[in-house]
Amino acid sequence: MNTFLLLLIGIPAIEIYLFIKIGSQIGAFNTILLIFITAFFGVIYARYEGFNTLKAGMSQLVKNEIPVYEIISGAALTFAALLLILPGFATDLVGLLIIFPPTRKLIFKRVSTKQKTNNKKQDFINGEFEDIKDEDDRKF
Repeated sequence: MNTFLLLLIGIPAIEIYLFIKIGSQIGAFNTILLIFITAFFGVIYARYEGFNTLKAGMSQLVKNEIPVYEIISGAALTFAALLLILPGFATDLVGLLIIFPPTRKLIFKRVSTKQKTNNKKQDFINGEFEDIKDEDDRKF
């Protein structure tokens, strides 16, 4: 809950700070224009990458394989398009990093290796057991 509250307050504060800094350098009109341009081209590129991911997923299905990477990639592209639609420079930067395939693969690789190392700790369960047989079980 504290992380969510921190993100809820922190992200808009960072965006406002960046609006003020960038707006003072390039002007208010150019800042607003830049926000609309990044949103427009970001969504168009996200759509393009989404169709490529859908095509790759269909080819995986034709090969009778489960398109796991394509499913995760499609969800990431949707999230990236949402970040690009939101006004702000920090969210646009994160959205652009997610949209481009090389950086998206790097992010997925880091997340998957962290999950593998966390799962190694949970391979064994220690415990004791005792075999109890009832009298009714012995008759049969």
